Amino acid sequence: MVETTSEPVRISHRWFILVACSVAMLAVANLQYAWTLFTTDLTKSMHVRLDAVQWTLTFFIIAQTGLFPINAYFVDRFGPRLIVTLASFFVAAGWVGAGLANSLPALYVSYALGGIGAGAVYGGSIGVAMKWFPDRRGLCVGIVAGSYGFGTALTALPIDRMIKSSGYRSAFITFGIIQGIVVLIAAQFIKMPAAGWLPAGWEAIKAKVLRKVVQSECDCKPREMLRSGSFYLLYLMMTLVTASGLMLSAQLKPIAVSYGYDKFGLFAGFTVLTLTLSLNQVLNGSARPFFGWVSDRIGRYDTMAIVFVMEAIAIVALTLVVARPFWFIVTSALMFFAWGDIYSLFPAAIADIFGSRHATTNYGIQYTAKGVGSILAGPGAALLMSAAGSWIPVFWTAVGCNVIAAGLAVLWLKPRVARMIKKQTTDALINKDLGSTSQPVGQAATAE
Repeated sequence: MVETTSEPVRISHRWFILVACSVAMLAVANLQYAWTLFTTDLTKSMHVRLDAVQWTLTFFIIAQTGLFPINAYFVDRFGPRLIVTLASFFVAAGWVGAGLANSLPALYVSYALGGIGAGAVYGGSIGVAMKWFPDRRGLCVGIVAGSYGFGTALTALPIDRMIKSSGYRSAFITFGIIQGIVVLIAAQFIKMPAAGWLPAGWEAIKAKVLRKVVQSECDCKPREMLRSGSFYLLYLMMTLVTASGLMLSAQLKPIAVSYGYDKFGLFAGFTVLTLTLSLNQVLNGSARPFFGWVSDRIGRYDTMAIVFVMEAIAIVALTLVVARPFWFIVTSALMFFAWGDIYSLFPAAIADIFGSRHATTNYGIQYTAKGVGSILAGPGAALLMSAAGSWIPVFWTAVGCNVIAAGLAVLWLKPRVARMIKKQTTDALINKDLGSTSQPVGQAATAE
């Protein structure tokens, strides 16, 4: 067991650190969620097909997620301030390089550099939230992850206007510099708690938390987590649901262009496309703390099942009304609201099952599922659309991913984790009765 410390920390202090993490996440959101605004201009400028351009986002996400475990390890080893500071230069280089790129390979490399930076910011910020807030893990991880979802809502319209007025290159370079500077400043206020730190009155708080959320007593190292079947269930579920959301996130502008929504004016300079993108990100971002808060009260796995089914229903509705501008806006926004939860529920679940001590590195490994999902979502969805001549098969594939993940959450993962925690509790009581510590509780965590 990890020795805990009662180091006095002002309540406002950890919330201020959470704000700094959220600001850094806001600044890197555009790299993923504003990407769709550039896709059609890039296909015209480079005279290539859409699926070739969409590999850019795939390489970004592969770099973001593939190096995520390494970034997370560095955060645990050297602290988040240094790692996020270094990440700010990669964040700037990603978009500045994309603005200067004249070929697909140069675009791929530039955006992959941005992915390395975004992954380091994401890993550091989520890790900080998990360790500072064991008492409000779902909510606070959701706030930080929500900032990543919400960021583009603030910038979609100005980026779209700059693309139209000055070209996509200017938009990439200008916002790339701004984003790098914001991350650099925010990094100076981010730090981890002391080893073993817990909130004042933790034992009383913990008793309340455990009535609603199942939490393990172990502090599993990554190699122990990788021996657990529960980890692989979580990994499969995250791959499926990430793919479904990224299918629509990456393809939103191409879908809108095929229906003329990029030129369908509404009000205050918004088109159907820009209003949809902004509203999507508001709901995507707000869903993360909201469903994190819900999961703190009704449990992670029931919450997962509920929102995965919600997303499936929203996508089915979208297939029926995609040709109607108003309902296109409404149903896509509902889909993104349901999708946003995964970035608060999965990190919280990893920390619940495998402990807080190595939570940053453990979630870093889990987060690579997003990279696997991106291969299905980016070029995979574009190729499916090209073969079918319609976006409808893409929508139905996303529906199937969500239904399968919902079933896995409540029918397989939930009872599996319950058995694991019960075994830990039994082993701990036996060890206590025998007065022995020869069977570390953490070893039981890998039994399932």
